[in-house]
Parts: sequence; C-alpha cells; structure tokens
Amino acid sequence: MQVRHLLKEKGVSVIGIPASASLADAARLLTEKNIGAVVVRDEDGALAGIFSERDLVRALAAAGAEALNHPVSRHLTRDVVTCGLCHNMEDLMEMMTRGRFRHVPVLDDDGRLCGLVSIGDVVKNRIAETVREAEELRVYISATA
Repeated sequence: MQVRHLLKEKGVSVIGIPASASLADAARLLTEKNIGAVVVRDEDGALAGIFSERDLVRALAAAGAEALNHPVSRHLTRDVVTCGLCHNMEDLMEMMTRGRFRHVPVLDDDGRLCGLVSIGDVVKNRIAETVREAEELRVYISATA
C-alpha cells in the first residue's frame, strides 16, 4: 500500500505548533491530542522541523524544569526525514527502523506538507494486511478442498 492510500483512510490532518511556542505548550498539545509529535512550520507554512516526546525528554534532561520555558525552536528536530505519497509501507518501515524515529511527515509532489504517518499507522496497516492475506488463503484452501 502506498502512503497516499493510507492518508485517504486515516485523513490528512496534521497538528502543528509555532516554533515560538514554549515546551510547556508543546507538552500540553501532545497530551491533549494524545499524539507523540507535532510538526513545526516556518512563516510560509513549509516544514521547519518536528517536535516529539523524545525531543521534550532530551530538553528536560539537559536543562531540567526550566526547559519548559524554552521555545520549541530551541529543541526541535530540524533534519527531518520525509516521504512522498508514492512511498509504500515497506519503505516507511525501513526508514523508521533505520532512523530510529516514529513519525514521518509526508510531502506532496510539489514538496508541500500534506500528512504525517506514525509507526502506529504503519503497524496497523501491516496487521490489517496480514489478516486480509490469511483470510484470502483460508478462502482459497476452502475452495480447492
């Protein structure tokens, strides 16, 4: 399955936060939305980075509770690995495993942000695919028996 198909099922809503927001604001947003990462966009709306729970933990480990007053721009991940609509789930699993990250922003053919895929989305898709294949094999075996 391609990313474009996954986004049609899941939706293209992407939760973001301004780079000037505090880490406390980011932590609240992550908690309220029950998500593990938010995208950070620049003034033009382009992808400037991603801020994840891991970035929050690293900031707290380095600066203690004072980090909660820091702007997101100080701790976000700027070198973000992205994927395109034509990537497939195997590509994403490989990217995420090799890079040790759990969220991949999706860019459309013009390079604009159009979605966000999490490891949970990939795993859910893989499980559904495995269940579907097992059912098809059961039907095939039943029909030939």
